[in-house]
Amino acid sequence: MSAWKLSAQGTKQVIHSALLAHDEAWDFPEELVVSGREIAEDRPEEWILEVWLDHKPTAADRNAVAALFADGTPQFRAEKLPDEDWVTLSQHGIEPIRAGRFHVRTPAYPADDSLADFVIPASQAFGTGQHETTAACLAMLDRMKHEGLVVRNHADIGTGTGLLSFAAMHLWPHAKATATDIDAVCAGVVEDNSALNAIPSGSGPGALTMIIAPGTDHPLIRARGPYDLLIANILAGPLVELAPDFAEVVIPGGSLLLAGLLQKQEAEVRAAYRKQGFRLARRITNGDWSILWLRKSRIR
Repeated sequence: MSAWKLSAQGTKQVIHSALLAHDEAWDFPEELVVSGREIAEDRPEEWILEVWLDHKPTAADRNAVAALFADGTPQFRAEKLPDEDWVTLSQHGIEPIRAGRFHVRTPAYPADDSLADFVIPASQAFGTGQHETTAACLAMLDRMKHEGLVVRNHADIGTGTGLLSFAAMHLWPHAKATATDIDAVCAGVVEDNSALNAIPSGSGPGALTMIIAPGTDHPLIRARGPYDLLIANILAGPLVELAPDFAEVVIPGGSLLLAGLLQKQEAEVRAAYRKQGFRLARRITNGDWSILWLRKSRIR
């Protein structure tokens, strides 16, 4: 079968807006598979939109994709791909990863039954497991469990695909689980990935509640707290800004898992949380990135 791909580059905001428009476009052609991703790990604000087709793009196809961009149409590149199954092809090139007890893969690859296996399609949300921070977060969660951390109520702020929430639910299956993201695209992505991985949705223990909100700024996030584990794999700037808010919703003795910060940004982030009563428990580095496990003092 002939396979083609249309691609366009833009800022994270531009591509996310286009992906949201796609999510809301009820009349968008179903035969066009749309995804978005970072161009490179060290360029998180530069994204690419990719559209996979089983035929050479027509003018109608190009117009449908162009209509997703509200502020001007970017320059598209069309390329013919090898004669393979184009749906499977769209998931190739993203090798499975192993981190701690976890195996994360796209649907193009087989399961590893010896590990906790999660299927995360390449999609419009961050967190397929390929980024060094996401993989290291999985390893840190595994280490937390290995060291005896007990979790009854956890939240993942900036969840993206939902992967880190799924991992925490596997480690602590009876805990309440909350996933949040500022990007409305993620609601549908997490819903689809939950179904794909048999993750129950709901408000009780062992089920996942998904909320669209910036940081912890939502009544339901506050109502479901306080949390004994809060996960935030975002960026250093927002992590510093959110330190007081995170401190408000984490119990004394509770844990923070912070990621998305470069090693050169670690001192600033740790200083912000030290002011809120958090101390370093463990750290992992992966490439240029730092992943921090912080514990909140029981006495302030």
